[in-house]
Amino acid sequence: MRPILVVLAGLLSARLLADGPGDNAYDKVRPIPPPGVALPTEIRQELTEETSRLESEIDAVRTQLAGKTNLLARLPDALIFHKSVDWALRYNEFFSTNEFKAARTQLEEGFKRLGSLRDGKTPWDAATGQVVRGYRSRIDGSIQPYGLVIPGSYSPQSGKRWRLDFWFHGRGETLSELSFLRDRMGGPGEFHPADTLVLHLYGRYCNGSRLAGETDFWEALADVKKNYPIDEDRLVVRGFSLGGAACWHFTTHYAAQWAAAAPGAGFSETEEFLRVFQGETLNPPLWERKLWRLYDSTSVALNTTMVPLIAYSGENDKQMQAAKAMEKAMADEGLTLTHLIGPKTGHSYEPVTKAELSRRIDAIATHGRDPLPREVRFVTHSLHYNTMAWVQLDGLQEHWEPARVEAAWQDENRVSAKTRNITALSFHMPPGLAPFAAGRDVQVVLDGQTILAPRPASERSWHASFHREGPSWRPGPATVNGLHKRHGLQGPIDDAFMDSFLVVLPSGTSLNEKVDAWVKSESTRAIAQWRSQFRGDAPQKVDKDVTDEDIRTRNLALWGDPNSNLLLAKIADKLPIRWTKDGIDVGKEHYGAADHVPVLVFPNPLNPEHYIVINSGATYREYDYLNNARQTPKLPDWAVLDINQPPNARYPGKIVAADFFNEDWALR
Repeated sequence: MRPILVVLAGLLSARLLADGPGDNAYDKVRPIPPPGVALPTEIRQELTEETSRLESEIDAVRTQLAGKTNLLARLPDALIFHKSVDWALRYNEFFSTNEFKAARTQLEEGFKRLGSLRDGKTPWDAATGQVVRGYRSRIDGSIQPYGLVIPGSYSPQSGKRWRLDFWFHGRGETLSELSFLRDRMGGPGEFHPADTLVLHLYGRYCNGSRLAGETDFWEALADVKKNYPIDEDRLVVRGFSLGGAACWHFTTHYAAQWAAAAPGAGFSETEEFLRVFQGETLNPPLWERKLWRLYDSTSVALNTTMVPLIAYSGENDKQMQAAKAMEKAMADEGLTLTHLIGPKTGHSYEPVTKAELSRRIDAIATHGRDPLPREVRFVTHSLHYNTMAWVQLDGLQEHWEPARVEAAWQDENRVSAKTRNITALSFHMPPGLAPFAAGRDVQVVLDGQTILAPRPASERSWHASFHREGPSWRPGPATVNGLHKRHGLQGPIDDAFMDSFLVVLPSGTSLNEKVDAWVKSESTRAIAQWRSQFRGDAPQKVDKDVTDEDIRTRNLALWGDPNSNLLLAKIADKLPIRWTKDGIDVGKEHYGAADHVPVLVFPNPLNPEHYIVINSGATYREYDYLNNARQTPKLPDWAVLDINQPPNARYPGKIVAADFFNEDWALR
């Protein structure tokens, strides 16, 4: 199959309706976050001095606590207050004069927590009400905040495990760390059920919990579970507006993990929402349309079988479209959506309907989720989302096409499953839950073929794997020779920035002056945009400083060409796209080296357990910041850019070819 070719000139010149008249053109994109307010000289001096003093105190406490692992683990709970004020000062992110007072309050709280740590105490562990905390992210080493609402009935010594609700916030272009902490210290938020902890995600700013924002969810949850006894079977996801979109995403892609889900408004897919809400008609390249399936909840509506779900909309809210789209997609699967509608209400909760929603969700959460549902119905388009309850997908025939499994267990040591677009799968039932009689084989019927699987273990766990050989299923995992797409190593480019990564800058000069200028400009932009959009400092090194440990533990984002970047030179002959001084060869296609650049993601030839990315950061750009429904990956596994067309707010150059690698990481 030849690479998909596309000409973007017409698309780039189109006038598109966005959030307002100033957002209608690629060449007139307003900055997000916007510029902050003017900071009076005396206030800047005061806050700068106090922030510097807090930083010195942090260093002193860190030294004092050396070796005291438990206390050092709590240090991010103080570091969040330094970051919130420091970044507001550094990046002009005071968005109202009211935030000056908030900055003082947060600096005071930072000093207070450091004082407690010096004394070997962490009183906020037992605090109730609004509590803010933080963790250090594995993605980029950044400090990320989150908020908690702890009920007055909470006691660490109670011996009980507590229900935990998640709240996804709405769109907030000025939602800096400073304003997020102010809000989370100031009030309990929209829902705060009795005897329930509520986790308010920052989500790395304003991205609908996508990409790094999705990883933030799991990292924040892991941190909460370290510090509070959480009932794994009573987790509830909720959100409204942009938070409703995030809730739709987590509801459908991780459905079996929740006791209940209650998305409000938001968007549940890309194309129809932008047409209805933005008046925008989209005509994207084929790969971009396929990549919508990564986050479109409508494309995986079958998964709602696995979770009690109640949607909410205001009667007069345009964003009711999200629930209507899901209602149709679920109906296509034979499912009926419960949809509560607040009468005569716009983009908000109507009080009576909100109370009814709370009553129903609380009743469902009391029962908790079924940790081993008898039936699993699951669809996905990527091995990034490869697990539903006790079913795990290990291989697909083709990514970005629907992969579907409907499986069920029976009491007589039998499991049956029907599959589509799946080449390998596993069943995992945890200790104590396998429903099978001990000492007897388990009969598995896959697509009508009967296979004897291992017996349950004495602890009543059960695990079995299967793979296809031609048209037939065989027991055991597939034997893979060479590269093969698998969970955590399946692309596209953006997937590499959902886990630990390192930007590797070139120490040399590119062979072509135009390429050299493009690399410098685009790498600088990628680092700056990571800071503003995903709220971390992108880790970076020059190629000659990269260590074996970096290669062992991180995805590497390599910038430059084989002449300028030592690591790229080292692996250039091991990549499916060849880049030499004579040009770029993609199969039988040839592109001139003077004015073309390849971008791609691929298993690192120096460590195939991690990715390398060449010449790219996150692929959605400034235009897409204007509406969160646009924030989907914009490039597949590889592309070739003609850099005679300068980068703009939508693309890093003219895309002359792009496609996905096949399941063996080879060109199609």
